[in-house]
Amino acid sequence: MSTMLTVDDLRVSFPTRTGLIEAVRGVSFTLGRERLGIVGESGSGKSQTGRAIMGLTPAHAKVSASKLNFAGIDLLTAPAKVRRSLRGSRIAMILQDPKYSLNPVMSIGRQIVETLRTHENVGKREARDRAIAMLEAVQIRDAGRVFDLHPHEVSGGMGQRAMIAMMLIAGPELLVADEPTSALDVTVQLEVLGILDKLVSERGMGLIFISHDLRLVSSFCDRVIVMYAGKIVEELVASDLGNAKHPYTQGLLNCMPTLGTDRHPLPVLDRQPEWAL
Repeated sequence: MSTMLTVDDLRVSFPTRTGLIEAVRGVSFTLGRERLGIVGESGSGKSQTGRAIMGLTPAHAKVSASKLNFAGIDLLTAPAKVRRSLRGSRIAMILQDPKYSLNPVMSIGRQIVETLRTHENVGKREARDRAIAMLEAVQIRDAGRVFDLHPHEVSGGMGQRAMIAMMLIAGPELLVADEPTSALDVTVQLEVLGILDKLVSERGMGLIFISHDLRLVSSFCDRVIVMYAGKIVEELVASDLGNAKHPYTQGLLNCMPTLGTDRHPLPVLDRQPEWAL
């Protein structure tokens, strides 16, 4: 399997009045045309890792790496114009909550068309037809009607599907999904994951799936990276998650309720200071 993305010793920090906050500390991994899960609690650095790859970290943040390479392009030294041309066309990111990610004063269809026409030279009619086809691909019924609706007029699940359609309309090679199902209920979660799985498989894309839900990631991804305090503490094949060696990963797995057992109270994660070193 050819390597699409190489991340080596990625570091992201934020200067504050009280000193430097290190959000990501020496993260390294590679990605081919596969599904890679990054899991960790809030504040572990998983979202900042995704944003650094996209080039979406705030201007005051400090981003460095020994290597941050996508398809032969050095993302750290690439000019802003090159990074912008990559975003949406070759690398796309699905954000967490469509309520805050979609423009509330633009119709859903207009936002998808804008994304497509930014990266491809297509006419209005063709752009509309492709946008409606993409809405249908993410299993939205009556796509022509939804095309003209505004974000507040659709449910959370439909809004997230529209967001996925917008990110995939230009045919990216790499998709970063930052907790795309956290705002959805369980049944809608499964539908959205099924859509993502189908589209990633059909298009031969690479997927970085960021989540705090270890069980969800283990069932959906090929490989899993576990992050804690800005660092990777363990990387393993998803099917081998039950044999995790790091006590943090073991603690997360142990905290999950299991059917057919009576554990009261549930175990609590016993954090050790050395995990954050």
